Amino acid sequence: QVQLVESGGGLVQAGGSLRLSCAASGRTFGRYGMGWFRQAPGKEREFVAALSISSGGRNTYYADSVKGRFTISRDNAKNTVYLQMDSLKPEDTAVYYCAAAYSSENYYSDQEYDYWGQGTQVTVSS
Repeated sequence: QVQLVESGGGLVQAGGSLRLSCAASGRTFGRYGMGWFRQAPGKEREFVAALSISSGGRNTYYADSVKGRFTISRDNAKNTVYLQMDSLKPEDTAVYYCAAAYSSENYYSDQEYDYWGQGTQVTVSS
């Protein structure tokens, strides 16, 4: 069992930055691939970024809409995964969720994830 708690959301102006954190419980954090998803009002949940456990966690995946602006990273010693968000745009406004996948071949799909956090709101004003 893994429990995930996100933090770091808030209100920021366009062009600004935020760093989201996702703290995980349990001693097996290092065995999970980690992902970030988001859901805007009236829209379906969408993939944002993921970081696999293979290759020492060096494989990262990004949605085209955030590539070059967002960076996912993890600190296994702190059981935490981060999402650094730079050059934020109003269209990035959403509730952001972190998720853990024990075994995945497709980090882009939310069906691959076993555990989810409660979400943190990110609002980008224009």
